[in-house]
Amino acid sequence: MRVVLGVGGGIAAYKAALLLRLFTEAGHSVTAVPTASALKFVGKATWEALSGKPVRTDVFEAVETVNHVRLGHEAELIVVAPATADLIARAAGGHADDLLTNTLLMARCPVLLAPAMHTEMWRNAATQANVALLRERGVHVLDPAVGRLTGADSGPGRLPEPEDIFAAALALVRGGSDSEAAHDGDARPGDWPSGSAPGPLAGTRVVVSAGGTREPIDPVRFLGNRSSGKQGAAIARAALAAGADVTFVAAHIDVPPPDGADVVRVDSALELRDAMLAHTPGADVVVMAAAVADFRPSEQATSKIKKRDDTADPIITLVRNPDILVELVQRRNESHPGQFIVGFAAETGDAGGSVLEYGRAKIDRKGCDLLVLNEVGADRMGAERVFGQDTNAVVILSRTGGEPEHEAGTKDEVARAVVRRIALELAQARGRDARTEPVE
Repeated sequence: MRVVLGVGGGIAAYKAALLLRLFTEAGHSVTAVPTASALKFVGKATWEALSGKPVRTDVFEAVETVNHVRLGHEAELIVVAPATADLIARAAGGHADDLLTNTLLMARCPVLLAPAMHTEMWRNAATQANVALLRERGVHVLDPAVGRLTGADSGPGRLPEPEDIFAAALALVRGGSDSEAAHDGDARPGDWPSGSAPGPLAGTRVVVSAGGTREPIDPVRFLGNRSSGKQGAAIARAALAAGADVTFVAAHIDVPPPDGADVVRVDSALELRDAMLAHTPGADVVVMAAAVADFRPSEQATSKIKKRDDTADPIITLVRNPDILVELVQRRNESHPGQFIVGFAAETGDAGGSVLEYGRAKIDRKGCDLLVLNEVGADRMGAERVFGQDTNAVVILSRTGGEPEHEAGTKDEVARAVVRRIALELAQARGRDARTEPVE
């Protein structure tokens, strides 16, 4: 396959060199087209050595070959990584002031942009409008990853890993064919680019809860937990990329809600319960990734509790919150047969049992179809294992039995694994239903 790899002028350009190698090692012919700014980060010699082809940036180079027209005409795939805010703006505006923007204008093949920029740039209304316009025109724009950016900053705007961009590009060229991807090993089912042809959850309605609930003590204080909502947001992004229609019920989260989801904001466990009961009827899949407080204060003070030397320390009485997952399962069993429910469990082992033993007991008790099990707390070095981190390690347990599925990596990688498992079990369940359905 003839691939044009455009490279924008951002510090993440070094990752594009790794992406180029993935394409060439898979047997594809790659022409690198960096911008002039990109060459300030990674030099021309690197791109030429990795691609085996001369590198040009200007429309007045190789004029005898009509290079600014030829590249776009001959390409079977164009990938731009990193796609900076400036490059996205120029592409949306139809500019043609260098070889890369000319090539994008001439393209008759699938085009995939992988953005990378600071969080404020990505969230800026101008960038969001440019991305929306490009997507309307059929350009496939991935959502940036969430993580460490330049300097001490962190947030959405990080370039997705080269392996993820590579898999998304191949899935795009194949039209989202999971079977073909699975046969040649270049991409796995579930690695779906945003805006690709229908994925395995196309036509499926998915409700995902995420984040930690806050249980009010008084107008100022609350009981909360360490959940950042990163894993739940990643699940929602993966479901959207797989073609699902997603409702995202967000408690307290440290990340922006995923683009393309219908967002419902909640604060407390009782608000989350009301939202889930309101939005899950008719849903095909429900994913309870939110960290719901087990207890709440029995009473909420109407004014701030004052700390005075002449008063006793306050006593806060806790009452149990409803078990939303169990309630959803009960209602599914009564009136929504076929609904697929996924629970999350944050566990710690103790003298009474291991994390896995507690997880098996919990899936039996809750009755959900899948349980995604995290071991939380600090590791031996004192670092937090799950909450607030960009990586995760989980065990996926199924109510139907079978060996536990261990997954580890970035939270986006774990999310894709969970969505792949959901899609697989849904397909198997539908196959069983088709085989047992009476023939008229």
